[in-house]
Amino acid sequence: MVRDPAAVGVGVEPSHPAPPSYPVVVTLAAGAIFLSILDATVANLAVTDMHASFPDASVTDLTWVISLYAIVFASFLAPAGRLADVLGRRRLYTLGMGLFTAASLLCAVAPGLPTLLVARGLQGLGAAAMIPASLAVLLVDVNPLRRGAAIGLWSAAASAAAAVGPSVGGILIDTVGWRSVFFINLPLGIALLLGIRAVRRSVPRKQGLPDVLGTALLAAGTGLVVLGITQGQEWGWGGPRVVGCLVGGLGLLAAALVRAGRHPRPALQTRLWRSRDFALANLVSFFFGAALYSWLLVGAFFLVEVWQYSRMAAGVSMIPSALLSAAVAALVGRSLGRRSPHIAVFCGATALVAAELWLGITLSSQAALWSMWIPVGLLGGAGIGAISTGVNSAAALSVKPADFAGATGLNMAVRQIGGALGVAVLAAILPARTASEPGPYSHVVFFSCAAAAVAGLLGLGFSQRRGRNRGLDGDRGQGAALPETPAAAEPLPSRRLPLFRRPT
Repeated sequence: MVRDPAAVGVGVEPSHPAPPSYPVVVTLAAGAIFLSILDATVANLAVTDMHASFPDASVTDLTWVISLYAIVFASFLAPAGRLADVLGRRRLYTLGMGLFTAASLLCAVAPGLPTLLVARGLQGLGAAAMIPASLAVLLVDVNPLRRGAAIGLWSAAASAAAAVGPSVGGILIDTVGWRSVFFINLPLGIALLLGIRAVRRSVPRKQGLPDVLGTALLAAGTGLVVLGITQGQEWGWGGPRVVGCLVGGLGLLAAALVRAGRHPRPALQTRLWRSRDFALANLVSFFFGAALYSWLLVGAFFLVEVWQYSRMAAGVSMIPSALLSAAVAALVGRSLGRRSPHIAVFCGATALVAAELWLGITLSSQAALWSMWIPVGLLGGAGIGAISTGVNSAAALSVKPADFAGATGLNMAVRQIGGALGVAVLAAILPARTASEPGPYSHVVFFSCAAAAVAGLLGLGFSQRRGRNRGLDGDRGQGAALPETPAAAEPLPSRRLPLFRRPT
């Protein structure tokens, strides 16, 4: 007998088949976040090869292939969360994955740098939609008793993607060419598009779109700030263009925040910052993002330009740290029911700072793969995995269960903005043409080290609470606002997935 959705308080089409199994749901959600984060780092080693394809472009111009994706991704994560409520999680997942896959094809066949940059922007937009949709699938279609473990695997997928991106990119670039880093998205994207059909449909709620003007202010402000930092060396740090970009960008961001506090459907849910722990989690995420992306990118550049490694060798040398990062992220996630997130963040930051100090002090033009590079990478990878899971857990524990997805999404957006700025700082520090001496690379490493140290110190301010968020463990107590069974696949209200949801 078909049950009436109204009788169980759900917006699911009654004729739809039974909900998918746990492995299917986790694969769909983890696959979406893995592709989204992978494409933020997989092109790191492609810059040199891209220069051969586009000889008129400078290194600063080519780093926009990386920065632009991060900017668009970060700018639209928050409003995309609202679209999950308007369109439904399955439809948004399909639209986001479809756009991401199509844009990947355009990147792979781009005849010039302008076309490639446009395609990368569209990729970032698709990825921003995939993240809230994938977390909505987890929150709705996974049994409450298994939500914590599922979100832990989701976070581990994001951590692994960030670390393994340069490795995968290096191997593909060296064996096939830089365009292959975008071609690999096609079969994965198509497979996930077919798989999402197993998820139960939800009836979209009739709500207005997120604040369009606020979204535009956020995106434009972020872009101007990053543009000013990226072009600072070329235009002159005290020049009118750099100052104009920085001042104008900060002004637009301030206007976006003010508007978000007054608009009924804001692009950002600023009310979440009333929680001290959540505000701290955002600050930690910002500095962690700046440290993470500059660390990953400078390592890729250094191996190729200074030690003269092939792309494949550089990629393979990063695999051990990527694997350890994912393993530590998963282990930390399982232990956070017994330990406070502040321990994971501080210990992880300490490990990352130690690795960066080690590298920055000992970096030289003489290759030292086994005696220095691999140990440094393992230590740094362990730190990255611990920080990533710890800060996401801290963000989740600082808000009510009904706000978990939105809080996690906003936290990730802040991290992506920090990452975009980290890449921009790297472009400003390194010479116009990639250097063959270790000096400039050491400066980038020390910048990353300082950012990681700030993240670790801020992490000490988290409340020293233990135990998982009740909304993740299926607690039926106060504040549990999510469906209690996988079949209860209702579209989450805007207060539930306001921004976007996603850990790491």
